[in-house]
Amino acid sequence: MTAKPLIALAMGDPAGISPELTAKLVAQDDIRAGCRLVVIGDRRIFEEGARIAGVKPALKMVEQGADLRAAEGEALFVDLGHLNPKEVEPKTATLAGGKFALTNYKHALELGRDGRVEAVCFTPFNKQAMRLARAEYDDEIAFSAEVVGLKTAASEFNVLDRLWNARVTSHIPLRDVAAKLSSERIHRALQLTDACMRNAGFARPRIAVAGLNPHAGDGGNFGREEIDIIAPVVAAGQREGIAAEGPFPADTVFLRAKGGAFDAVLTMYHDQGQIAMKLMGFDRGVTLLGGFPFPICTPAHGTAYDIAGQGVASIGASRAALLLAAGMAARRAA
Repeated sequence: MTAKPLIALAMGDPAGISPELTAKLVAQDDIRAGCRLVVIGDRRIFEEGARIAGVKPALKMVEQGADLRAAEGEALFVDLGHLNPKEVEPKTATLAGGKFALTNYKHALELGRDGRVEAVCFTPFNKQAMRLARAEYDDEIAFSAEVVGLKTAASEFNVLDRLWNARVTSHIPLRDVAAKLSSERIHRALQLTDACMRNAGFARPRIAVAGLNPHAGDGGNFGREEIDIIAPVVAAGQREGIAAEGPFPADTVFLRAKGGAFDAVLTMYHDQGQIAMKLMGFDRGVTLLGGFPFPICTPAHGTAYDIAGQGVASIGASRAALLLAAGMAARRAA
Protein backbone atom coordinates (compact mmCIF):
# COMPACT_ATOMS: atom_id res chain seq x y z
CA MET A 1 0.00 0.00 0.00
CA THR A 2 1.19 3.50 -0.77
CA ALA A 3 1.92 5.88 2.08
CA LYS A 4 -1.03 8.03 1.03
CA PRO A 5 -4.45 6.38 0.65
CA LEU A 6 -5.86 5.98 -2.84
CA ILE A 7 -9.29 7.58 -3.18
CA ALA A 8 -11.55 7.05 -6.18
CA LEU A 9 -13.31 10.33 -7.00
CA ALA A 10 -16.36 9.76 -9.20
CA MET A 11 -17.56 12.72 -11.24
CA GLY A 12 -21.21 13.51 -10.51
CA ASP A 13 -23.93 15.17 -12.54
CA PRO A 14 -22.33 16.86 -15.58
CA ALA A 15 -25.05 19.52 -15.88
CA GLY A 16 -24.33 21.00 -12.46
CA ILE A 17 -21.24 22.07 -10.55
CA SER A 18 -19.71 18.58 -10.28
CA PRO A 19 -17.20 18.92 -13.17
CA GLU A 20 -15.80 22.22 -11.91
CA LEU A 21 -15.70 20.94 -8.31
CA THR A 22 -13.81 17.84 -9.43
CA ALA A 23 -11.22 19.93 -11.24
CA LYS A 24 -10.80 22.31 -8.30
CA LEU A 25 -10.31 19.38 -5.91
CA VAL A 26 -7.54 17.86 -8.01
CA ALA A 27 -5.75 21.21 -7.98
CA GLN A 28 -5.78 21.53 -4.16
CA ASP A 29 -2.34 21.15 -2.57
CA ASP A 30 -3.66 19.94 0.81
CA ILE A 31 -5.72 17.22 -0.84
CA ARG A 32 -2.82 16.01 -2.96
CA ALA A 33 -0.69 15.99 0.19
CA GLY A 34 -3.17 13.79 2.07
CA CYS A 35 -4.16 11.26 -0.58
CA ARG A 36 -3.78 10.13 -4.18
CA LEU A 37 -6.89 10.79 -6.25
CA VAL A 38 -8.15 8.46 -8.95
CA VAL A 39 -10.71 10.50 -10.90
CA ILE A 40 -13.39 8.46 -12.70
CA GLY A 41 -15.25 10.07 -15.58
CA ASP A 42 -14.81 11.43 -19.07
CA ARG A 43 -11.69 13.49 -19.71
CA ARG A 44 -13.61 15.89 -21.97
CA ILE A 45 -16.15 16.66 -19.25
CA PHE A 46 -13.32 17.11 -16.74
CA GLU A 47 -11.45 19.49 -19.02
CA GLU A 48 -14.58 21.58 -19.50
CA GLY A 49 -14.97 21.70 -15.71
CA ALA A 50 -11.34 22.79 -15.36
CA ARG A 51 -11.90 25.55 -17.91
CA ILE A 52 -14.91 26.83 -15.98
CA ALA A 53 -13.03 26.61 -12.68
CA GLY A 54 -9.97 28.36 -14.10
CA VAL A 55 -7.53 25.63 -13.04
CA LYS A 56 -5.09 23.37 -14.86
CA PRO A 57 -4.59 20.32 -12.62
CA ALA A 58 -2.02 17.72 -13.60
CA LEU A 59 -3.40 14.22 -14.14
CA LYS A 60 -1.86 10.94 -15.28
CA MET A 61 -4.10 8.91 -17.60
CA VAL A 62 -4.39 5.22 -16.71
CA GLU A 63 -6.24 2.30 -18.26
CA GLN A 64 -9.33 0.87 -16.54
CA GLY A 65 -7.57 -2.30 -15.41
CA ALA A 66 -4.28 -0.68 -14.43
CA ASP A 67 -2.50 -1.31 -11.15
CA LEU A 68 -3.38 1.98 -9.53
CA ARG A 69 -0.87 1.70 -6.70
CA ALA A 70 1.98 1.11 -9.12
CA ALA A 71 0.93 3.91 -11.47
CA GLU A 72 3.06 7.04 -11.51
CA GLY A 73 1.63 10.47 -10.85
CA GLU A 74 0.16 12.30 -7.86
CA ALA A 75 -3.35 12.19 -9.36
CA LEU A 76 -4.70 9.64 -11.82
CA PHE A 77 -7.57 9.67 -14.31
CA VAL A 78 -9.58 6.71 -15.57
CA ASP A 79 -11.23 7.95 -18.75
CA LEU A 80 -14.42 6.00 -19.46
CA GLY A 81 -15.01 8.11 -22.57
CA HIS A 82 -18.78 7.87 -22.25
CA LEU A 83 -20.15 11.41 -22.61
CA ASN A 84 -19.48 14.11 -25.17
CA PRO A 85 -19.73 17.60 -23.63
CA LYS A 86 -21.89 18.64 -26.59
CA GLU A 87 -24.54 16.20 -25.34
CA VAL A 88 -24.74 17.83 -21.89
CA GLU A 89 -27.81 20.01 -21.38
CA PRO A 90 -26.63 22.56 -18.80
CA LYS A 91 -28.57 23.02 -15.58
CA THR A 92 -31.01 20.22 -16.46
CA ALA A 93 -31.58 16.74 -15.06
CA THR A 94 -31.32 14.33 -18.00
CA LEU A 95 -31.03 10.63 -18.75
CA ALA A 96 -27.53 11.18 -20.17
CA GLY A 97 -26.41 12.99 -17.03
CA GLY A 98 -27.81 10.27 -14.79
CA LYS A 99 -26.11 7.52 -16.77
CA PHE A 100 -22.81 9.39 -16.65
CA ALA A 101 -22.90 9.77 -12.87
CA LEU A 102 -24.12 6.23 -12.22
CA THR A 103 -21.46 4.69 -14.42
CA ASN A 104 -18.70 6.68 -12.72
CA TYR A 105 -19.95 5.85 -9.24
CA LYS A 106 -20.37 2.16 -10.00
CA HIS A 107 -16.80 1.99 -11.30
CA ALA A 108 -15.50 3.74 -8.17
CA LEU A 109 -17.44 1.39 -5.90
CA GLU A 110 -16.05 -1.63 -7.72
CA LEU A 111 -12.53 -0.30 -7.15
CA GLY A 112 -13.30 -0.06 -3.43
CA ARG A 113 -14.99 -3.45 -3.34
CA ASP A 114 -12.00 -5.10 -5.01
CA GLY A 115 -9.48 -3.44 -2.70
CA ARG A 116 -7.91 -1.32 -5.46
CA VAL A 117 -8.61 1.93 -3.59
CA GLU A 118 -9.02 2.70 0.12
CA ALA A 119 -12.00 5.06 -0.12
CA VAL A 120 -14.60 6.43 -2.53
CA CYS A 121 -15.84 10.00 -2.93
CA PHE A 122 -18.16 11.60 -5.46
CA THR A 123 -19.17 15.09 -6.46
CA PRO A 124 -22.91 15.84 -6.30
CA PHE A 125 -25.53 13.69 -8.00
CA ASN A 126 -28.99 14.77 -9.09
CA LYS A 127 -31.51 12.18 -7.95
CA GLN A 128 -34.01 13.02 -10.67
CA ALA A 129 -31.34 12.34 -13.30
CA MET A 130 -30.30 9.14 -11.51
CA ARG A 131 -33.88 7.87 -11.61
CA LEU A 132 -34.15 8.70 -15.30
CA ALA A 133 -31.14 6.45 -15.83
CA ARG A 134 -32.25 3.77 -13.36
CA ALA A 135 -35.95 3.75 -12.48
CA GLU A 136 -35.42 1.71 -9.31
CA TYR A 137 -32.74 4.09 -7.99
CA ASP A 138 -33.70 4.89 -4.41
CA ASP A 139 -30.62 6.44 -2.86
CA GLU A 140 -26.87 6.03 -2.70
CA ILE A 141 -27.04 3.56 0.20
CA ALA A 142 -29.15 0.98 -1.61
CA PHE A 143 -27.20 1.33 -4.86
CA SER A 144 -23.83 1.12 -3.09
CA ALA A 145 -24.90 -1.94 -1.09
CA GLU A 146 -25.98 -3.68 -4.29
CA VAL A 147 -22.71 -2.99 -6.09
CA VAL A 148 -20.49 -3.83 -3.12
CA GLY A 149 -22.56 -6.85 -2.09
CA LEU A 150 -23.12 -5.54 1.43
CA LYS A 151 -25.44 -7.69 3.52
CA THR A 152 -25.19 -5.83 6.83
CA ALA A 153 -26.68 -2.52 7.99
CA ALA A 154 -25.57 0.76 6.43
CA SER A 155 -26.65 4.31 7.09
CA GLU A 156 -26.10 7.90 6.02
CA PHE A 157 -24.31 10.33 8.33
CA ASN A 158 -23.93 14.07 8.03
CA VAL A 159 -20.70 15.52 9.37
CA LEU A 160 -20.01 19.18 10.07
CA ASP A 161 -16.52 19.73 11.39
CA ARG A 162 -16.53 17.52 14.53
CA LEU A 163 -20.31 17.24 14.90
CA TRP A 164 -22.11 14.23 13.42
CA ASN A 165 -25.78 13.63 12.66
CA ALA A 166 -27.06 10.08 12.30
CA ARG A 167 -30.61 9.01 11.60
CA VAL A 168 -32.81 5.99 12.14
CA THR A 169 -34.98 6.44 9.03
CA SER A 170 -33.93 8.29 5.93
CA HIS A 171 -35.53 8.65 2.51
CA ILE A 172 -39.11 7.68 3.32
CA PRO A 173 -42.35 9.70 3.51
CA LEU A 174 -42.85 11.50 6.80
CA ARG A 175 -46.20 9.76 7.31
CA ASP A 176 -44.35 6.40 7.50
CA VAL A 177 -41.74 7.36 10.09
CA ALA A 178 -43.54 6.40 13.31
CA ALA A 179 -44.52 3.00 11.93
CA LYS A 180 -40.91 2.31 10.90
CA LEU A 181 -39.46 2.99 14.34
CA SER A 182 -38.70 -0.10 16.39
CA SER A 183 -36.35 -0.96 19.21
CA GLU A 184 -34.28 -3.11 16.85
CA ARG A 185 -33.96 -0.41 14.21
CA ILE A 186 -33.01 2.34 16.66
CA HIS A 187 -30.57 0.04 18.46
CA ARG A 188 -28.90 -0.88 15.17
CA ALA A 189 -28.57 2.80 14.24
CA LEU A 190 -27.07 3.62 17.64
CA GLN A 191 -24.52 0.80 17.41
CA LEU A 192 -23.56 1.75 13.85
CA THR A 193 -23.14 5.39 14.84
CA ASP A 194 -20.81 4.45 17.67
CA ALA A 195 -18.78 2.10 15.46
CA CYS A 196 -18.43 4.53 12.54
CA MET A 197 -17.38 7.38 14.79
CA ARG A 198 -14.77 5.23 16.47
CA ASN A 199 -13.43 4.38 13.00
CA ALA A 200 -13.25 8.12 12.35
CA GLY A 201 -11.06 8.69 15.39
CA PHE A 202 -13.49 9.28 18.29
CA ALA A 203 -12.32 7.27 21.31
CA ARG A 204 -15.80 7.16 22.87
CA PRO A 205 -18.30 9.33 20.96
CA ARG A 206 -20.95 11.08 23.03
CA ILE A 207 -24.27 10.47 21.27
CA ALA A 208 -27.45 12.39 22.01
CA VAL A 209 -30.63 10.59 20.93
CA ALA A 210 -33.49 12.79 19.78
CA GLY A 211 -37.12 12.06 20.49
CA LEU A 212 -39.73 11.71 17.78
CA ASN A 213 -42.54 13.88 19.13
CA PRO A 214 -42.68 17.57 20.17
CA HIS A 215 -40.91 18.08 23.51
CA ALA A 216 -39.80 14.43 23.32
CA GLY A 217 -43.39 13.39 23.98
CA ASP A 218 -43.83 15.58 27.07
CA GLY A 219 -44.06 12.59 29.38
CA GLY A 220 -46.50 10.78 27.11
CA ASN A 221 -48.83 13.72 26.43
CA PHE A 222 -47.80 13.93 22.77
CA GLY A 223 -46.95 10.29 22.08
CA ARG A 224 -45.34 7.33 23.79
CA GLU A 225 -42.53 6.45 21.37
CA GLU A 226 -39.98 8.07 23.68
CA ILE A 227 -41.17 6.06 26.68
CA ASP A 228 -41.90 2.72 25.05
CA ILE A 229 -39.22 2.50 22.35
CA ILE A 230 -36.46 5.13 22.41
CA ALA A 231 -35.57 5.37 26.11
CA PRO A 232 -35.15 1.58 26.55
CA VAL A 233 -32.78 1.53 23.57
CA VAL A 234 -30.69 4.33 25.07
CA ALA A 235 -30.46 2.36 28.32
CA ALA A 236 -29.45 -0.79 26.42
CA GLY A 237 -26.74 1.13 24.59
CA GLN A 238 -25.38 2.47 27.85
CA ARG A 239 -25.12 -1.09 29.20
CA GLU A 240 -23.07 -1.96 26.11
CA GLY A 241 -20.61 0.86 26.79
CA ILE A 242 -22.03 3.37 24.32
CA ALA A 243 -21.99 6.94 25.63
CA ALA A 244 -25.61 7.62 24.71
CA GLU A 245 -28.09 9.95 26.39
CA GLY A 246 -31.72 10.89 25.72
CA PRO A 247 -34.26 11.02 24.32
CA PHE A 248 -34.05 14.80 24.07
CA PRO A 249 -36.43 17.28 22.39
CA ALA A 250 -35.27 17.64 18.81
CA ASP A 251 -35.74 21.42 18.79
CA THR A 252 -33.04 21.99 21.43
CA VAL A 253 -30.66 19.03 21.25
CA PHE A 254 -28.60 20.52 18.42
CA LEU A 255 -28.03 23.66 20.48
CA ARG A 256 -26.43 21.51 23.15
CA ALA A 257 -24.44 19.54 20.62
CA LYS A 258 -23.21 22.70 18.92
CA GLY A 259 -22.14 23.94 22.33
CA GLY A 260 -19.92 20.89 22.81
CA ALA A 261 -22.07 18.67 25.01
CA PHE A 262 -22.24 15.88 22.41
CA ASP A 263 -20.27 14.61 19.41
CA ALA A 264 -23.34 13.35 17.55
CA VAL A 265 -27.10 13.50 17.45
CA LEU A 266 -29.09 10.44 16.42
CA THR A 267 -32.35 11.66 14.91
CA MET A 268 -35.46 9.69 14.05
CA TYR A 269 -36.00 10.97 10.50
CA HIS A 270 -34.29 12.84 7.67
CA ASP A 271 -35.22 16.49 8.08
CA GLN A 272 -35.07 16.38 11.88
CA GLY A 273 -31.30 16.57 11.60
CA GLN A 274 -30.68 17.79 8.08
CA ILE A 275 -32.27 21.19 8.65
CA ALA A 276 -30.17 21.84 11.75
CA MET A 277 -26.92 20.68 10.16
CA LYS A 278 -27.37 22.65 6.96
CA LEU A 279 -28.27 25.79 8.83
CA MET A 280 -25.06 25.48 10.84
CA GLY A 281 -22.78 24.94 7.85
CA PHE A 282 -24.27 24.24 4.45
CA ASP A 283 -21.00 24.95 2.64
CA ARG A 284 -18.94 22.60 4.85
CA GLY A 285 -21.24 19.64 5.46
CA VAL A 286 -20.23 16.12 4.44
CA THR A 287 -22.36 13.05 3.86
CA LEU A 288 -20.73 9.77 4.89
CA LEU A 289 -22.16 6.37 4.01
CA GLY A 290 -21.31 4.27 7.05
CA GLY A 291 -21.29 0.52 7.46
CA PHE A 292 -19.35 -0.23 4.28
CA PRO A 293 -15.90 -1.88 4.24
CA PHE A 294 -14.39 1.42 3.06
CA PRO A 295 -15.35 5.09 3.57
CA ILE A 296 -17.77 6.64 1.06
CA CYS A 297 -18.05 10.45 1.27
CA THR A 298 -19.63 13.30 -0.66
CA PRO A 299 -20.51 16.94 -0.03
CA ALA A 300 -23.91 17.29 1.65
CA HIS A 301 -25.14 19.85 -0.89
CA GLY A 302 -26.60 19.19 -4.32
CA THR A 303 -25.76 19.93 -7.93
CA ALA A 304 -26.50 23.69 -7.70
CA TYR A 305 -27.86 24.09 -11.21
CA ASP A 306 -28.47 27.78 -10.51
CA ILE A 307 -24.74 28.58 -10.37
CA ALA A 308 -23.39 25.86 -12.69
CA GLY A 309 -20.94 27.04 -15.29
CA GLN A 310 -20.05 30.26 -13.48
CA GLY A 311 -16.90 29.00 -11.75
CA VAL A 312 -18.09 30.27 -8.36
CA ALA A 313 -18.94 26.93 -6.68
CA SER A 314 -17.31 26.59 -3.26
CA ILE A 315 -15.20 23.48 -2.70
CA GLY A 316 -15.56 23.68 1.09
CA ALA A 317 -17.85 20.68 1.53
CA SER A 318 -16.19 18.61 -1.21
CA ARG A 319 -12.77 19.30 0.28
CA ALA A 320 -14.03 18.31 3.73
CA ALA A 321 -15.48 15.08 2.27
CA LEU A 322 -12.17 14.08 0.71
CA LEU A 323 -10.16 14.91 3.82
CA LEU A 324 -12.59 12.91 6.02
CA ALA A 325 -12.32 9.92 3.68
CA ALA A 326 -8.53 10.19 3.60
CA GLY A 327 -8.32 10.35 7.38
CA MET A 328 -10.60 7.36 7.86
CA ALA A 329 -8.72 5.35 5.23
CA ALA A 330 -5.37 6.14 6.84
CA ARG A 331 -6.65 5.04 10.27
CA ARG A 332 -7.97 1.77 8.82
CA ALA A 333 -4.61 1.11 7.20
CA ALA A 334 -2.79 1.80 10.45
